[in-house]
Amino acid sequence: MFKRRLSMFMAAMGMAFSLVACSGAKTADTKSADTSSAETKAVEETTKSEAKSESTDKKNVVVTTSFLQDMVEQLAGDTVNVELIIPAGEDPHLYVAKPEDYTKLSSADLTLYHGLHFEGKMVDALEAGGVAVSKDFPKDRIGTMDEGGEIITDPHFWFDIDLYKMAVGVAATSLDKLNPEYKDKYEENKVKYLDELTKLDKYVRENISSIPKESRYLITPHDAFNYFSRAYDIEVKAPQGVSTESEVANQDIQETIDFIVEHKIKAIFAESTTDPARMEKLKEGAAAKGADVKIVSGEGNELFSDSLAPKGQDGDTYIDMYKHNVKLITENLK
Repeated sequence: MFKRRLSMFMAAMGMAFSLVACSGAKTADTKSADTSSAETKAVEETTKSEAKSESTDKKNVVVTTSFLQDMVEQLAGDTVNVELIIPAGEDPHLYVAKPEDYTKLSSADLTLYHGLHFEGKMVDALEAGGVAVSKDFPKDRIGTMDEGGEIITDPHFWFDIDLYKMAVGVAATSLDKLNPEYKDKYEENKVKYLDELTKLDKYVRENISSIPKESRYLITPHDAFNYFSRAYDIEVKAPQGVSTESEVANQDIQETIDFIVEHKIKAIFAESTTDPARMEKLKEGAAAKGADVKIVSGEGNELFSDSLAPKGQDGDTYIDMYKHNVKLITENLK
């Protein structure tokens, strides 16, 4: 179904793809290479063919973000091929789909995406046949915000671990339907992962509660932590709205500066996917009013909000990302 609904887009892209293909084509009168080269090429093609055959034995699961990549890997292990659209470290709010992304979607046996307008620039293609892991969230649990006089949905649900568990359930069910022969394995992995998430929730509560109430204020570049705020009783404030695509008004910057000064906040936090220069403005504004505030930033000292870390780095899984954030917040606000 998904492949059929994407066919019109792929047809539109066909000319571009054919031009690329033609640019690498050989002329008809090109003579074949010598026997040795031909044999070498034959071996290479056989190897590629075998690898491809082995790979295509598995179903293709396409995911939009690093959060969902990790989720599927926790549940499915090596039983599926997982293809990621938005690379780890990039800002999903600003990501513009590339032709190769639609190629991935057209070859997907299952597509999982966040929903709640998180992937706004790709929403039409994703809704055509993908599964939103947020589809079963109770309406009263979905956050909304007033941004410029408009009530918008807050998509950053993963900072509410209970909602994240619901998303895991949707992903597991989708994988069950995709690969029924692995249903028992997926169920076992799901139960194990949900238990790990319960332990994570306990870890977060214990650490955040160790911050004195009068110091429990989290200042970040954009409003990505409101679910976190509600779940763990820590007030958050940011000069920019839910989307990093929105404009940052001088009034919002000034209100945040006043908030920092009024509450004697000693540390503010940069994010891995936003411009740290925004926090410098807050620091300078607070200094002009006699307040000294530290910017927690730099490699390994940024909060993860809209993406996990690239593979092999601290914070490259959901659980490690969450622990990284909580440790950074606790150490700098206690």
